[in-house]
Amino acid sequence: MGIPNPSDEVVQVRHGDVAGEPTVVTISCPDKTGLGCDLCRLVLLFGLNIVKGDMSTDGRWCYILLWVVARPGRAMAMRWDLLKDRLIQLCPVAAPFGLDNHHLAAAGLHLHDHDAPAASPNIFLLKFFCYDHVTRVLCELELTIRRVKVSTTPDGRVLDLFFITDARELLHTKSRREETYDKLQSVLGDSLTSCEIESATEEMSSCLQASTLLPHSAVEEMFNVEVGEEQSRSCGGLSVAMDNSLSPAHTLIQIQCGDHKGLVYDIMRTLKDCNIQISYGRFYASQNGSCEVDLFAVQSDGKKIVDQHKQRALCCRLRTELHRPLRVALVNRGPDTELLVANPVEVSGKGRPLVFYDITLALKKLHKRIFLAEIGRHVVGDREWEVYRVHLGEGDHSSLRSKIVDGVTNMLMGWDDTPPS
Repeated sequence: MGIPNPSDEVVQVRHGDVAGEPTVVTISCPDKTGLGCDLCRLVLLFGLNIVKGDMSTDGRWCYILLWVVARPGRAMAMRWDLLKDRLIQLCPVAAPFGLDNHHLAAAGLHLHDHDAPAASPNIFLLKFFCYDHVTRVLCELELTIRRVKVSTTPDGRVLDLFFITDARELLHTKSRREETYDKLQSVLGDSLTSCEIESATEEMSSCLQASTLLPHSAVEEMFNVEVGEEQSRSCGGLSVAMDNSLSPAHTLIQIQCGDHKGLVYDIMRTLKDCNIQISYGRFYASQNGSCEVDLFAVQSDGKKIVDQHKQRALCCRLRTELHRPLRVALVNRGPDTELLVANPVEVSGKGRPLVFYDITLALKKLHKRIFLAEIGRHVVGDREWEVYRVHLGEGDHSSLRSKIVDGVTNMLMGWDDTPPS
């Protein structure tokens, strides 16, 4: 790929000439394992859909093009400058004088800490009374919800207790806290009667690790899902195949499937968790909601995927993740109803962005009030899951229960009222 020009921008954002055309995001930076996953996760966090993508790398330098559009009905104002800054923060720093980062690392010199084990982020407790839910505001502020208890009083007031971490890792500073206060006040206005942010105590933080057991029936329904080759034929044209004949050095992974919100992220996180590295990739989503993905990939040792068992396991894992990237169920909790939504946690420890926001938005459209909500992590089998438990009050008729499951699922998958893109 050659040595990049030091004056070249790491991230460039070019808007379409005509309204409605995709915005093109160009990223040119040193490569690192899992970079594609991290970039796609951030794009999803900012409420954007990837309609086309192209990426290539020689293992040292990567070049990525993403054509993105705002999701239909997106309530949050798009902050392109902030997106650019956050993308730049994710990219490794280029070595000076055209030197290679791999050679510097071998010599014990590190320009950045991207590859170092991430320290556990500081946890803060956000407490406030208001007359509305604020998940949209927290998403805009890049505050990640680790656990929440939301209690709604009969007069409509909401007491929110959020255990949060800051994606920017600045919430311990006065300026960042003031930004949070001001943003909440500007959106909620007079309905916000009080607001506090404090560092969570060690006892509070330890409580995040503990979570009540999931109902056995819910575990059976939500997690015992594995999509084999035969089953995938009935999953809306979902197809995952591998071919070692087209490249002497790479395995071609071909995916054909229906589109959904965060599709590229789901592919990239799965490959990252399976230690598969992409050398060249191409993604395209058509207007009719179908997607085609071609990926030339290698194992972590730089070799092709030739072991038949590994091929079958990876294909099965991809089919399962693309068929049901999130799991939704409605269960009885005594006389009341509880909504359960689960998404897999990356090996790096990161959960899927915007899940709680989408849940609350879907329930708002269905005129369902949240009485209590908890977010916890559970290990089921050999995987960790982030599980959202939403207490909806007294049980509903079966027809309404079906509407709740379908409404929440469609919102999470980007199928609500508009075709996915």
